[in-house]
Amino acid sequence: MEYNLADLFESVVDAVADREALVYVDHPGTGAERRLTYAELDAAANRIGHHLADSGIRPGEHVGLHLYNGVEYLQTVLGCLKARIVPVNVNYRYVEDELVYLYRDADLVALVFDAEFTDRVAAALPRSGRLRHLVRVGEAAPGAVDVPASVAFAAAEAAGSSERGFPARSADDQFIIYTGGTTGMPKGVMWRQEDLFFAGLGGGAPTGEPVRKPEELAERVAAGGAGITFFPTPPLMHGTSTLTAFIGFNFGQRVVIHRKFVPEEVLRTVAKERVNSMSLVGDAMLRPLIDALRGPMKGTDCSSVFSVSSSGAIMSETVRRQFRELVPNALLLNNFGSSESGFNGTATEDSGPERGFRIQVNSRTRVVDPATHEPVAAGAVGRVAQCGHVPLGYYNDPAKTAETFFEKDGVRWVLLGDMATVDEDGVVTVLGRGSQCINTGGEKVYPEEVEQALKSHPDVYDALVAGVPDATWGNHVAAVVQLRAGAEGLSLADVQRHCRDRLAGYKIPRQLVLTESVQRSPSGKADYRWAREVATTADG
Repeated sequence: MEYNLADLFESVVDAVADREALVYVDHPGTGAERRLTYAELDAAANRIGHHLADSGIRPGEHVGLHLYNGVEYLQTVLGCLKARIVPVNVNYRYVEDELVYLYRDADLVALVFDAEFTDRVAAALPRSGRLRHLVRVGEAAPGAVDVPASVAFAAAEAAGSSERGFPARSADDQFIIYTGGTTGMPKGVMWRQEDLFFAGLGGGAPTGEPVRKPEELAERVAAGGAGITFFPTPPLMHGTSTLTAFIGFNFGQRVVIHRKFVPEEVLRTVAKERVNSMSLVGDAMLRPLIDALRGPMKGTDCSSVFSVSSSGAIMSETVRRQFRELVPNALLLNNFGSSESGFNGTATEDSGPERGFRIQVNSRTRVVDPATHEPVAAGAVGRVAQCGHVPLGYYNDPAKTAETFFEKDGVRWVLLGDMATVDEDGVVTVLGRGSQCINTGGEKVYPEEVEQALKSHPDVYDALVAGVPDATWGNHVAAVVQLRAGAEGLSLADVQRHCRDRLAGYKIPRQLVLTESVQRSPSGKADYRWAREVATTADG
């Protein structure tokens, strides 16, 4: 047995076959749900894995998952891994041209898609290169354009064997995570499964000692008992949510998923399923939960929740404090990581607008000079890097691979886009993405720092910060702000007064744009291109 995700999952199934593995809540308000034990999820994954293999999809070929959250998503990921087929996540917000790019760039030969996306899939299909097999989940809406020769998921499942019977697997089998980032087209991060198991899944023990051999995972599961319910609330098509589900499976525990993030429904599920560990993405998801707990869901029993973790965006100190008032027993964790590195560390308790986003990093993380790859001195600015279990590179992109991945003294490293400093105690202060850094009058401003200050204003619900061309300063700092419901208004002078005690003068916004809503990805990640366009248009 090797550190292969399908092998590891099957070893857990054999240890706790009758334990509940997955709970799925369908459209909000319908009450529809599905519950699968580990044995049932294993059999369901076997069926779709055999269907894909029987349809001519070969080991190492790529299958896209163009799906909302559902049993079918995790079932297909597991089925692909079992058959040594590479699953590839597809952002369901993409429109035709973006889909064509991803389908082609990822060399997809098959696609499993939600019927709601039939029109977009049908439009992209003629230009999609190697796609030769399509599986449709659900029924297309009346009048929707048909996708020729697509197979209904139910029929595909029924045709596949529920038994295992797959070829031997390897720790070198791949798992690809496509990440949109904040600039440019999406990139496919290629992971060896052994590396992903240790870097992204904690080696079977995210908060403890990793397993020393693959067989030890099932031994720990059998000895540990049930009792923890994981609830990844963002879309599974973002790597963090799928990895959170796999962490739950690696513990032999229960995973709960919703089709979509609806705050009231999330809280109903928390109370009903006695959820213990939730994951989300920053204030964009935590604020609506707070509003619901203060409003229509006031009094919801959240006493079972002992941790709420965020990846991909920061839970600001103001919003964390508001949530603690409502759910005092929950530990709120700002985790730091990426599709290219897995987990790097967790924010310290003293992180905030005054001290910055401070991370207690793992032993494999450094802050290095991007040119020499040497560690920077305490207080100097460099880029975050991680060594050891790192990806192989970007699929189909040798140039970006060479920019991001390097070898030093025989050790493989990944150079992340985050700028940071490190202090004498090894605590890393993350300044922000270098690609989003605003150069104003020769000074560097990182949007995340200004956003934290803005969100501490009582009338600000959400905010993004971008640089706008300026004849005097090169660029000036612009704030795009969504006001809290009921707020009477906010002026630039109000914002500047509020920020003056929290930020250096050159970081204070010189432009304010009020918007009905701040645009983010489905998982809550910042859309800086949108913010820059909004601010630039308003300035013009």
